Amino acid sequence: MNVRYVISRLGLLFVVLSALMLFMTAAVFFLPEALMRHEVDPEARLALMLSAGIGAVAGGLMWILNRRAARILGRREALLLVALSWIVGAALSALPYYLWASLDDMSDVGHPFAGFISCYFEAMSGLTTTGATVLADIEALPRSLLFWRATTHWVGGLGIVVLFVAILPSLGVGGKKLFKVEAPGPRKRGIQPRIAEAARVIGLIYLGLTLGVFMALWLFTPMNWLDAICHAFATMATGGFSTRNASIAAYDSLSADIIIMIFMLLAGVNFGLYFHLLRGQAGLVWRDTELRVYLATIAIASLVVVGTLLEQRIVSSAGAEVEPSAAAAVRHGVFQVVSIQTTTGFVTADFDRWGFFPKTALVILMFIGGSAGSTAGGIKVIRIWMTLRIMLAEIERIFRPQAVRPLRVGGTTIDDMLKLATVSYVLGILVLCLIGALLLMFLEPAGTIDFTTAATASAATLNNIGPGLARVGAIQNFGWFSDASKVVMTILMALGRLEVFAIIVLFSPRFWKGD
Repeated sequence: MNVRYVISRLGLLFVVLSALMLFMTAAVFFLPEALMRHEVDPEARLALMLSAGIGAVAGGLMWILNRRAARILGRREALLLVALSWIVGAALSALPYYLWASLDDMSDVGHPFAGFISCYFEAMSGLTTTGATVLADIEALPRSLLFWRATTHWVGGLGIVVLFVAILPSLGVGGKKLFKVEAPGPRKRGIQPRIAEAARVIGLIYLGLTLGVFMALWLFTPMNWLDAICHAFATMATGGFSTRNASIAAYDSLSADIIIMIFMLLAGVNFGLYFHLLRGQAGLVWRDTELRVYLATIAIASLVVVGTLLEQRIVSSAGAEVEPSAAAAVRHGVFQVVSIQTTTGFVTADFDRWGFFPKTALVILMFIGGSAGSTAGGIKVIRIWMTLRIMLAEIERIFRPQAVRPLRVGGTTIDDMLKLATVSYVLGILVLCLIGALLLMFLEPAGTIDFTTAATASAATLNNIGPGLARVGAIQNFGWFSDASKVVMTILMALGRLEVFAIIVLFSPRFWKGD
């Protein structure tokens, strides 16, 4: 195990994150006050600068002391580097919150960031694009920390490691191993160039779409500069961190709902398909099985949810009651379906007040998630589709045992190894979700948490969604959980973002023995 080389790469990651902190601080400092909702908070700005300094020094030392390490990045090193990138990256990203709480006058009176575990939860939620928050009053955060909070989303959207490879091509051939570990979903046809070039192409597409949603929100909605950029970051990262307590409903803007809904939908698509579009291969894009199943799932779920909301009074996440109508049902129903399916987690309505069927539909969508190769979380559409096809094939084999029919998905024959990996992953997610729920019920005081809260909190963090039901519903937060429960959910976030096995394998003794 080439641990020294892994440490040197982590040092460079620290330097990159520190540079981002300084950039955020400078951007907020020089922008006109008229474009912001908050005054400049000197303690928050100082916390960001101190965090950047600590990260730069620590990262610089990690790189300098290990710069002569052999540049060998095997499979084990790649797995270790990916896992540690999220773990230590979240720790550095949490530092501005913790230092701000220490400098703030209210740090000893129930400050949401008074404990480092709460800060770490918020940072991991940002980097994994989960969007779960410990904050009861988001709008009380200084603008510089709101900006940093949104930036963790945007960086995590395509993954720290993918951007790391794009920025630092010195990884060379090792970069390919990193990309394969970090890239979500089963392997499928996609971008073909060298890994550093592929990462740059994906990054440019991601940047272009982010600029698109930012300009649309700034020009056609009531959002100011800060709100527009933060919501653009959260939308394309499918994260869901908002700058307002009521999320998107705070703007009471149909144009904002439509713009964000469209770009959430786009963010849930495999980014490799955009590469094909740029090459003029639109036919290849539409023939993609996962894309068609993804769109069909959203359409069917929207019909179910909208149909059940037609005669129901809707309460927005801002607390305003909306009279029952077809327009209101379509506006709020479709928005929530797209938001949950893409695991973004933005809300316009308190869906916890809805009936059994729409809430059940949303919970199912929590597990399905977006497309492989997108910024969305969840099990992924292609895995769900493959699992269903495997089940149907097994059912047919019961009454037609003599039939030998290869399973094909999207023109690709699925071998037995991929079948086993797919079914194992789906089963693993369900088991982990149950274990997470049971742990939360065990760790919280008796009578403070019900099974619906525990189960959906586990599902929402494991699938990187954000809101669940009951006490973690659309207008609730995670700040009331004990530190032990927050640690459990932080682990679930990391497991979900790195697709479980990339982290679990680190606990295998044989992984470290190298045999």
